[in-house]
Amino acid sequence: MKEEKIIKPANGYLMLLIVLLLFFGGIAMSIINETILFLLVTLLGFIGFFGFILVNPNTSKVILLFGKYVGTIKDNGLYWANPLFRKKTISLRASNFDSERLKVNDKLGNPIMISTILVWRVTDTYKAAFDVDNYENFVRVQTDAAVRKLASMYPYDNFADEGHDEDITLRSSVNEVSEALEKEIDERLSIAGIEVLEARIGYLAYAQEIASAMLKRQQATAIVAARHKIVQGAVEMVEMALNELNRKQIVELDDERKAAMVSNLLVILCGDKEASPVVNAGTLSH
Repeated sequence: MKEEKIIKPANGYLMLLIVLLLFFGGIAMSIINETILFLLVTLLGFIGFFGFILVNPNTSKVILLFGKYVGTIKDNGLYWANPLFRKKTISLRASNFDSERLKVNDKLGNPIMISTILVWRVTDTYKAAFDVDNYENFVRVQTDAAVRKLASMYPYDNFADEGHDEDITLRSSVNEVSEALEKEIDERLSIAGIEVLEARIGYLAYAQEIASAMLKRQQATAIVAARHKIVQGAVEMVEMALNELNRKQIVELDDERKAAMVSNLLVILCGDKEASPVVNAGTLSH
């Protein structure tokens, strides 16, 4: 397999002066000497105009001669080379690619919508020009394929209550997923001489048909987790209250009254609404 070859043709400004002298000098000599022989010099100068190559900053010119790769010009400026050379322009600038939203299944089989944002640039002009048919279309197709593969490797979210407790998820592990995506795309695009500068998830959501159900599930999970925390804190507070009453010997409670007190405190601490206290002005026995 051939590799990229960097070349630097002749200085274009010097050749511009020579070509102009040949072109206009041939015309002048033909008029002075009244002969068409010098028109051959004019023709030579005219052909020389097709040999100029202008390379803009962060662009390159791939040079071919009758289908044979000659080299690549990467330094910007004005150059002159064989007029028979065929020039193909390839940009070396960083490019953005925002993929379409794809509908794929995650690791657990849930349909999700996902897209990626890719920043890339060409580093090997030979591979970009000749190893793939259309390197820009190659980037789009391989990026979509990499996103589909990545989505199938990780779940959208953790479902610990169902026994699916994953270390990496698409929703919460942003850095890890981006690194895995960047590595996967870079391996696929290396054949085209393309370097991946950045790759990250641009859009992520459940598919429309399950979005409502998953939202309710997430809300239910959040409510259960909150209730668990509230009950845990309420039990600790009741325990602390009983211990303080016993330590300071403020009042002695039998098991029945302790149970009643625990019940009342849990109702107050775990209830959604504020409690309405009832003041008992009598004794503990009435």
